[in-house]
Amino acid sequence: MNNSLSAVQDQANTLRTMGDANNGSSATDTRQESATRVYAITSGKGGVGKTAVVANTAVAMAKAGKKVLILDADLGLANIDVVFGLAPRFNLNHFFAGSQDLSSILVEGPHGIKILPAGSGVQNFTRLDSNQKLKLLDGLDQMHNDFDFVLIDTEAGISENVTYFNTAAQEILVVTTPDPTAITDAYALMKLLSTQYHEKRFNLVVNQVQNDSEALDVYRKLTMVSNRYLDISIDFLGSIPAEKQMTDAIRKQRVIVDLFPASKISTAFTNLAATICAEQPVSSPKGGVQFFWKRLLDIGGRG
Repeated sequence: MNNSLSAVQDQANTLRTMGDANNGSSATDTRQESATRVYAITSGKGGVGKTAVVANTAVAMAKAGKKVLILDADLGLANIDVVFGLAPRFNLNHFFAGSQDLSSILVEGPHGIKILPAGSGVQNFTRLDSNQKLKLLDGLDQMHNDFDFVLIDTEAGISENVTYFNTAAQEILVVTTPDPTAITDAYALMKLLSTQYHEKRFNLVVNQVQNDSEALDVYRKLTMVSNRYLDISIDFLGSIPAEKQMTDAIRKQRVIVDLFPASKISTAFTNLAATICAEQPVSSPKGGVQFFWKRLLDIGGRG
């Protein structure tokens, strides 16, 4: 484990010990149902439509009455704001540079979604050090908005930032396509998170499929190899069909669930959002840096 992550986890462990001593289980149980749920949306490679999955799922959740925050964690190639047609004045690079706090860079997207935008093309913070990670988590901790869901749009691949945000989140949702290289890279990401960071639970969405059986075939391939070589569980949350309308939506900087709400792909995103919303929340934080997220969750659940 790298020194930066170890330093964050050491501090988290100390604070968790203090928190366990000061908080009774009854208080924790009372807040459990209303606590914010944090999902890292991630992929082993670029080009699988991960950001589109984040944006459309968030809008589908908001349409269902959920309060959603998107954290754009791709600090080098950010494009959540582009997908929504937004032009934020500030972004996370300004936050890390110390010129703005998180509340100043927060922007509103469609249907009341809140977005913390990253800075596209700015390379200064593509690798967060321990202090920057703690600064971000402390900033999130001080935001008094109550969210039902936080969706983290991670970078593609297996960089330090990717592993960090995946280990910080309650749930990891891996996006892949039926492309053999995408499947291989998705497995490589889960293997890394399992063997080096002890992650045991993963969710899977298969994007750009021709039919349901193609998606289930991808799921079967991943579960077969993971059952043989890894000690993990993979939950299949659904699939998103390949449709030419997605290209039109991207070009118009609109999410497809708004632009073509009656389309097959919009129905798939609505079903995915409903599946995630219906899942039972995690009963306890995973540990390590997750404790910081737990503090954010407690704030979010305080009505």
